[in-house]
Amino acid sequence: MEKNGLIYGVSDRPSVGKTLIFAFQQMLAILAATIAVPAIIGNGMSQSAALFGAGVGTIVYLLFTKFKSPVFLGSSFAFIGSMLAAFAGATSASLGYLGLILGAFFAGLVYVAIALVVKFCGTGWINKIMPAVVIGPTVAIIGLSLAGNAVGDLLSGSFKDAAGVVTTNKFLALFCGLVTLFTVVACSVYGKKFVKMIPFILGILAGYAVAAIFTGIGYLANNDALKVIDFTKFASMQWYPDFTFVKAFFSKETWDNFSWGYVGTIAVAYIPVAFVVFAEHIADHKNLSSVIGSDLLEEPGLHRTLLGDGVGSIAGAFFGGCPNTTYGESVGCVAISKNASITTIITTAILCIVCSFIAPFVTLLATIPSCVMGGVCMTLYGFIAVSGLKMIQKEDLGDSRNLFTVSVILIAGIGGLTLTFGKVTLTSVACALILGILVYFVTGFGKKDTEVKVDEEHENID
Repeated sequence: MEKNGLIYGVSDRPSVGKTLIFAFQQMLAILAATIAVPAIIGNGMSQSAALFGAGVGTIVYLLFTKFKSPVFLGSSFAFIGSMLAAFAGATSASLGYLGLILGAFFAGLVYVAIALVVKFCGTGWINKIMPAVVIGPTVAIIGLSLAGNAVGDLLSGSFKDAAGVVTTNKFLALFCGLVTLFTVVACSVYGKKFVKMIPFILGILAGYAVAAIFTGIGYLANNDALKVIDFTKFASMQWYPDFTFVKAFFSKETWDNFSWGYVGTIAVAYIPVAFVVFAEHIADHKNLSSVIGSDLLEEPGLHRTLLGDGVGSIAGAFFGGCPNTTYGESVGCVAISKNASITTIITTAILCIVCSFIAPFVTLLATIPSCVMGGVCMTLYGFIAVSGLKMIQKEDLGDSRNLFTVSVILIAGIGGLTLTFGKVTLTSVACALILGILVYFVTGFGKKDTEVKVDEEHENID
């Protein structure tokens, strides 16, 4: 039964077979970003453990939100600087792992504190400082700020030579990526009901098959430029998740080098970022609300989504080292596949937990070349941008207040405005949002809400 254009609503339950396929598609959508964070941090962080942590964090989130918010939580890129600081400030890797858990705990406490404020003060203040003309372009920026990543991936393979340099021909990578892209589009537009719901699986399979053919030719011809897929990853695959809490608590170096001053350093690195991610949390849930046709900030409530995100981040970092956050890729997958079934998200979380122990399978997924994922992300990130713009389509952009607010947010976000204070970096999304709120209030300074509405009515009459 369709709800808000969805084939499966939040409470609907597809058959077991379909649920497994839909869950696998969700996992493919979030996989690349989830395992990319530990790869960027290095220091022996386990990608399998990050996948396990994401699954656990998502289940925690779903419990807090009463199984009403169909989104997956994965490794947060916003905390990369903080995570690097945890290792940089440590005298050993073991102490750094303790820092990852402590940092996620501090970030989670920020979410809990804000959740308590929201619980007792309500969400009315949020709608006042973040109306559609603020939150809409901010959501669009979340997608547009990732455009460079999608295009960069579209032109890159995954095979690296002995020197660690990606040598794949860009035109070849582009071809594989476009095969993926057009397969996704064709399945979504022309496919029958079930095909229309799994466009990403079919797109990735098509792109991977083409990439595998060229890679095989590359090995036969001994030509690295034709190798798109890096099958050498199987030689160094990790057979089991290397959980963060094991390295943090069962290491002698952790307690030999522990100091309260170090705890303070970690707190300073994580807490400010948590406040920044709070703004993105609202934007993500506003976007998801528009997809499912139900305001998640009201039911189950912003305080519950915050608690789920915060405690889910702590749980995810305890196992995988990475604080978690709601994924735009997951929201995009829900919207494009028109499947918002919470059963799918639960199954995805369980699938991630189980697969984290199946090394060959995780490694196989990790060999999906960048260009293929780039083809998928062209649609996912694009949807996020378009859904944000849809939020302002009913707003009066002839009103100068609205026009300047939207304009400033878009330019600041697309232009990549960022600010760094020590080890804390305000992302382009956060900077654009803050600047947009300031412009919105400055342009409405001295006017009451009723006066603003009267002005808008006069402008509409004119």
